[in-house]
Parts: sequence; structure tokens; C-alpha cells
Amino acid sequence: MVVKNRVLLTLTILMVLAGAWLSFLSHAPNRLISGQGIPLASLITGLVWWLLVPMLVLIAFAFVKQNILSYWLIALSAGFLLFGLLLLAGTTATQLAGGEDSLTRISLGGGFWLMSGLSVLIAVDSWSRAIVSPAWRSLANVLLILPVAVLLTTGQLNNLSLMKEYFNREDVFDDALWQHVQILLATLVPAIVLGIPLGLLCFRVPRFQRAIFSTLNIIQTIPSIALFGLLIAPLASLAAAIPWLAEHGVSGIGLAPAIVALVLYALLPLVRNVVAGLDAVPDSVVESARGMGMTRSQLFFRVQTPIAMPLILSGIRIISVQTVGLAVVAALIGAGGLGAIVFQGLLSSALDLVLLGVIPVIVMAVIVDSLFKFIVTFMDTSRR
Repeated sequence: MVVKNRVLLTLTILMVLAGAWLSFLSHAPNRLISGQGIPLASLITGLVWWLLVPMLVLIAFAFVKQNILSYWLIALSAGFLLFGLLLLAGTTATQLAGGEDSLTRISLGGGFWLMSGLSVLIAVDSWSRAIVSPAWRSLANVLLILPVAVLLTTGQLNNLSLMKEYFNREDVFDDALWQHVQILLATLVPAIVLGIPLGLLCFRVPRFQRAIFSTLNIIQTIPSIALFGLLIAPLASLAAAIPWLAEHGVSGIGLAPAIVALVLYALLPLVRNVVAGLDAVPDSVVESARGMGMTRSQLFFRVQTPIAMPLILSGIRIISVQTVGLAVVAALIGAGGLGAIVFQGLLSSALDLVLLGVIPVIVMAVIVDSLFKFIVTFMDTSRR
């Protein structure tokens, strides 16, 4: 038999090996003691055997001639497998939890995470081949969230250790999530206000490009923790010299140095994309606009900006995703956000608490990335 989809076959084989060799779940008497691994093979339930159906379908489709229908069936099979893995984990946790007051912890093991991740990769790869439009592709990828949403809303996953950590810190988690969103917005606004004019300056006055890009490159090479530390002393001195700034939250630690550092990190990708977008405007288009009698401002706003906007938005997309990730480290200087939960979990050696902070960051980054991709695609389609 000839393999028609090597990517699918490779990912499915890795999934089978993960299910056979790695622990699917971990069972511990409490959150402080290391858990005992539970292999997938030991969970002899009807649901386990049903999981074999989508896996066999995926293996079979690796040897079938590929077309749009087969790609859709592969993606749906991978989604069904993801749903089955989650349901099996939740059902097993309910059986082993031992009641609401029990300290028992049922955690998701390496086998679960690897099999689920490979299922997502298979679905995303299939949709990327079946759907041409990036916007519709992003929308299709959202379907992968539905199994998780259904099981969460029906309470099927409530007995997992990850969910118990959430219920124990629901208010703290909600505050941290909101703080993370605030950090993102507070970084994007000044980054856009500074980055777009800097990019325009580099485009209009090329002799400034080298100095500006060299400075921004140096900032980009400084490790985030080091940059946060470097900003503590000057901001503390500034707050001491100007009491008004201290009254409005500016100090050596907290949100102020985090925002300043994140804005500095965001400038290079945005400025580069602004310059690249304006450089991408064809000279013939510019000359035609000038021939029509357009002024310099009309040429910029009516011709150059609309053509450059997709690349500019791509730069904003890059810095948005970058900020979502770097904001986690900002918790080390008291900026709050989901990073505070992550570091609290690391200090207490509670893996599920770490995941409680990490997973929302990943989801937020994916949502932000997909949203900007959808906007860029929509603008490209409208322009055509």
C-alpha cells in the first residue's frame, strides 16, 4: 500500500505510541504528593474502545487518495478523538475522585496532552489543505474548542485537578485574567501611537532608518527579566521626584515598568512592518496618483495607507501575540496577570496550578492571532 498522507500517518503513529507508553492520567492522594501514573490501557471501559474507531479511521485515510472530502473527514475524526479523550479523562476523574471533600487529585498525564495535541495538529493540517481562505480556516479551527466548551459547561471535567484548582481560586483567576487583558491593551495603545509614526519617519527620511532600527534591535536583544530590572531604578527615582506620577501608579515595580518594557519590545516588529508595508506600494501606483493631482496627504491616506494596511495589521498581530506571552514574565515585578498564577504554581510545585495560568495564555494568544488574521484577510478580500 502506498502512503498518500505521510504527515497524517506520522502523527497518528506518534499518537498510538503516546497512548501505549505514557501515562494518560495521574492519581495522587493530594496536591503535594507525586501522583501514580494511569496508563490508557488500564482504563477498560466502552469509551476506550470507541477511541480506537477514529484512530483506525485516521490510519486508514493515510493510505487513501486525498481530496477535500477526505480532509474534512480526517479533521472531524481528529475532533471526535479529542472529544473522546476529554470525556474519558473526565469520566475517570469522577470515578476516582472520592467525593467533593476528598483531597484526591486526578491530573492529566503526558499521554493525554500528547495525544490531544497531535489530534489538534491533525485537524489543523487537514483544514489547511481543505480550506483555501485563511479566514474560514481560522473559523474552522474554532470548532476544536467546542468539545472542551461542551464538557466544561456540562461539568464533565469538574473532578480533574486542573478544574479543582480553578474552583479554589476562581476570584483570583478572574482578576488575573482581567489584569492580563489590561496589560495587553495598555501595551498596544502606546506601541501603536509610537510605532506607526516611527515607521513613517523611517520611510520618509531613510537616513534615520539605520539609527532607529539599530536602537530597537539592541532593545530587542535584552532579556525581558533584565529589562524589567533595568527600569526599576529610573522609574522609582522618577516617581520620587514627581509625586503626581506616584499617585497615578508609577513606581519601580508593578504595572509601570512592565508596560514600558513591553512597549519597547513591541516597537521593532511594528516599525519594520510599517516600513515594509509602505515600501510595498508600487511606484507605478504612486506616480499614477500624483498624475491625478493628489496632494501628499491625499496620496498617503487614500493610496499608500490602504495598500500598506494589511502588513501594518500583521505587525500589530505579531506584537499582540508577543505581548500576551511576555506579560507572563512581567508578574515577577508585581504587574499581576496570569503570570502570577504560573509562578505561584512553580513555587509550590503544583503543576495543575501552572497549567491554570499557562492554558489561558495560550488560548488568548491563539484568539488574538486568529482575530487579526481574519481582519487582514477580510481587508485583502474587500480591496480586491
